[in-house]
This record gives sequence, C-alpha cells and structure tokens, in this order.
Amino acid sequence: KSRRVDYRYQVGQLFSVAEASKNETGGGEGIEVLKNEPYEKDGEKGQYTHKIYHLKSKVPGFVKMIAPEGALVFHEKAWNAYPYCRTSKSTLQMKINSYSDDFMIKIETWHKPDMGTIENVHDLDEQTWRSVEVVPIDIANKDEVAPGDYKEEEDPSLFHSAKTGRGPLSPDWKNELSTDCPHMCAYKLVTVKFRWWGLQTKVEGFIQRQEKRIFTNFHRQLFCWIDRWVGLTMDDIRRMEEETQKELEEMRQKGDVRGTSATEE
Repeated sequence: KSRRVDYRYQVGQLFSVAEASKNETGGGEGIEVLKNEPYEKDGEKGQYTHKIYHLKSKVPGFVKMIAPEGALVFHEKAWNAYPYCRTSKSTLQMKINSYSDDFMIKIETWHKPDMGTIENVHDLDEQTWRSVEVVPIDIANKDEVAPGDYKEEEDPSLFHSAKTGRGPLSPDWKNELSTDCPHMCAYKLVTVKFRWWGLQTKVEGFIQRQEKRIFTNFHRQLFCWIDRWVGLTMDDIRRMEEETQKELEEMRQKGDVRGTSATEE
C-alpha cells in the first residue's frame, strides 16, 4: 500500500514540477532543461536532470548590486531516486576572484507516508542535528503564504477535488484524515554556503527564506492540481517532460517575464 501511495505522489510531484517551470518562464528568463535521463550509480537508480535557471530580475537588489553582468544564472543538478532525492545548485557564472567554490545550495529530500513524525530522517550526526532548524510547513495554512503569492485557486483550504473527493483541508486536517487516506510528508534538508565577507549571513538567510517560500507554494499547487495529474502513469509524465522541455525553450525566448520574484525581506 505504501508503494502505491509513493507512486501516486511521485507522479503528482513530477507533473507539478513541469507545470511550475512553465509558470516561471518567459521574457528571457526562466528554466532551461539541458538533460533529463535515467541514471544508475552504486546501486541507486533514478532520473537525472540538469537545468539552468535564468534569473536576472528575480533576485533582490542587494544581489544585483554585487553580481557582474550575466552572472545570475544557476545550474541545478538533481538525482531523483524517489523516495529519496538530492539536488545541488550553484551559480557557475558567479565566479569572482577566489570565491568560485564558496557558493552552494544542496537540498536532500526524503518522502515518507507519514505526518512528519520522524525526528531525524536524514540520519545526521548528533552535533549536526542540534544545529538544524526544523521548519514545519502546513499547506492548508494561508498565513504561511506571502500576500503576493496567494491565489484562491491554489488554496487547499478552499479546493475540493472532483475526482478524488479530497479537500477542502480544514485547519485541523492532519488529525481528521481517515487512516486509509493517502498522505505524504516531504522532509527537506537545505544546506546553504555563501562565503563572502560582509554578506554571508544576509545571503544565506535570504536563500533559506526563499526555499521555504518555494516549498510552500509548490506543495499547495500540487494538492490543488490533483485532478490534472491523478491517474497519469510514469510514461505519461516522461512524455509530458519531453514536451515541456521544448515549450520552455520557446517560452523563454518570447513574451514577458513571468512567475515569482524574490522578496527583499
């Protein structure tokens, strides 16, 4: 049963990644997919992706001030061996003097069919675990959404699925779920390194806040898009990803800048 739940969530996750990518692309900015292919290494099998994020206007002013022309380009490499995934991001263009190896974002994710009850799912050593800040995200809580990000059609506390009968989610939805209702918790470990004197704390804090914002919005969308992805197969998803890769290239070259811009706070 848990394998079935995992598979359904994985389909929803990949569908939502493709759709969210299109929502963030246009006007010379957005996401470019370089590779999307199966991989196998050290007994681990999954899907490898290499994407480029063209940001430019999607970063706060203090980052634009320090970044040279053409620097705001992130390369993201991800190994999705669901239910475990790991992602590394780095600004390969933002290599200034000796700072070339001093910027890194790493995201490691375990997907578990529970309600977030595992304390140290990434099995960190005791000293590292004590330094981790645990930040719970409740997709039904509108207060966790930035005012500029809120969309009524992407609010799980209002959405009802015609195909599955799920939703809307009440404030106490986690305690009200029936035992046979599929559910999933994504445990994300975000590691940020930005070693630049005078800016390290500010930039690392900014990135952590933006990652929380992205996780919150994405998983609210995933739930509210369920009628669009429930019933799809992995073959359907792979075909969709191929089509999306072509669409993104076309969209990036035309139209207006779309999607999320970074908040300054």
